[in-house]
Amino acid sequence: MTQLKTRERPARQARRDETRQSRGEDTRQRLIAAAFEVFAERGYEGATTRHLAERAGVNLPAIQYYFGNKEGLYRAAVGTIVARIEEHMAEVAGRIEAALAARQVPKKRLIELLLELLDAFVILLAGKDRSESGRLFIARAEIEFTEALDPFHKIIQRRIVGPATELVARLIGRPAKDERTVLKAVAILGEVNIFCQGGARRTLGWASFDDAQVAKVKNMLREHVPAIFNAANGARS
Repeated sequence: MTQLKTRERPARQARRDETRQSRGEDTRQRLIAAAFEVFAERGYEGATTRHLAERAGVNLPAIQYYFGNKEGLYRAAVGTIVARIEEHMAEVAGRIEAALAARQVPKKRLIELLLELLDAFVILLAGKDRSESGRLFIARAEIEFTEALDPFHKIIQRRIVGPATELVARLIGRPAKDERTVLKAVAILGEVNIFCQGGARRTLGWASFDDAQVAKVKNMLREHVPAIFNAANGARS
């Protein structure tokens, strides 16, 4: 009997530890979700730890325990968005990098890869899994021009703007760092980004995005992108 009780103790402790970890992760995620909302509404300076704790429905010391302070929670919220972008865009960005390692890539394949990148970007910004509170959080942070957004800017450059620019460079026969190349890449990406803006949705009469509307945006890009590069090639010839 004593041996049985001895074996039961570690099992009970393991279950308690697992439950504690689960509760801790739940508290952490609730605080990050609250951070998106409160920082978007009030800005970094206007948000207090009390506002954040109340919105998350947790005790005030939880912020210090899990994140150290308000800045730590803010950076964790940025990190959550960065991790989502990395997870979502890494595969297509990797395919582009692998394809561009070849000296010669057919124009058709370059356009296909650019459209794959844009498709993924559309889903990131407008798909059913997007976080509206996260988008508003980033929009407010951009206005405040906070240094904590540096990781966000870097992942956008590495996984979206950079690959798009490299593809455009091959398609128009200019260096990737050439200003015209970058302008064209940013303009093409901007066609996707504009559909996240409330004004564009209101003009279209779209209260929200669903699969059919996402498909319409993708189809529009499949019309525009080849036309852009066919026109560019015609102008050069």
